[in-house]
Amino acid sequence: MTRHFRIVNGAKLVLGLEFVLLWLGVPTIILAFRLAPYMFVFLWSATAYCAWIYRRHFWTGWRDLWRWEAVRWDNLRPILIRWAICCVGLVILVAVMDPDRMFQLVRRRPDFVPFLLVLYPLLSALPQEFIFCSVFFKRYAPFFPSDRWRILASALTFAYAHVLFINWVAPVLSLVAGFIFARTFARTRSLALVAIEHGLYGNALFLVGLGWYFYGGAHG
Repeated sequence: MTRHFRIVNGAKLVLGLEFVLLWLGVPTIILAFRLAPYMFVFLWSATAYCAWIYRRHFWTGWRDLWRWEAVRWDNLRPILIRWAICCVGLVILVAVMDPDRMFQLVRRRPDFVPFLLVLYPLLSALPQEFIFCSVFFKRYAPFFPSDRWRILASALTFAYAHVLFINWVAPVLSLVAGFIFARTFARTRSLALVAIEHGLYGNALFLVGLGWYFYGGAHG
């Protein structure tokens, strides 16, 4: 009994250290040393580590990971309505806070827009949701035993991961988005659905002119 208690608590200690290093330490290092221009290196390194963790401890097949069956109209309809409302809010935010950047990408680089619409969901939204939802919800269940706490913890760590851009817009919007994405995942457990949702918000954000705060704001 005592040996089992020690093993369980030792595993929790290692898991806690991993949580602090990965979810708090890495963003802090990126922020302290102004490494935001290399964010995709960190993102995909974290994705590779999380993929190893997922494969080793939680793998039950591709179908269980993706859960494409959740990508249906009764789930998409509220997501699209919420997204449309948020898009209006983003336009108003840009118009009030930084009108010169309104639709800047569309005006200056229309040739890049088709690539953005395809590449952002695949190269950014998908790995982020794999990390902050698929892995986070399973890996740290011992610390956050209910979905309510997992949603909150996922949203907060998602927001903190964006402090590296050195402006208030990125973490604040990420906190709201992180809560939305984590809530969708908690309800459906579908990486496919939450990645689609994240892709919609990310593309909208760049198209309306807020993309600078999630990239240029880190070193502009």
